[in-house]
Amino acid sequence: MGNDQRNDGSSGDVGTKGPSIEASAAPANSRRMTAAGKKSAVLRLLRGETVDLLTRELQVTAADLSEWRDKFLAAGEASLQAQLRDSRYAEISRLKSKVGGLTMDKAFLPLRNAFAV
Repeated sequence: MGNDQRNDGSSGDVGTKGPSIEASAAPANSRRMTAAGKKSAVLRLLRGETVDLLTRELQVTAADLSEWRDKFLAAGEASLQAQLRDSRYAEISRLKSKVGGLTMDKAFLPLRNAFAV
């Protein structure tokens, strides 16, 4: 009765290790992909490969591909906006510093003229 107590989905054959055949044929929506795999799929989609081909090859749904594509594009747009904000921030800081310097020069100009005699 030693092998009958196992309830791990295997067929009960002695010496078999790892997941059973049923586990490897799991539905596509339970398959997990790495970030690199998703990026690769999205890039292939953006380069013109058909959704049908990618869904069959990668065993994912069209909804998953669409979601990954939308997130990928949104992240790219956000990254570009952040760079724009960063460059604006640097320019604003530079100009504020210049205005501060000019303000100080203007404030001390009468004193400088008084001692320049």
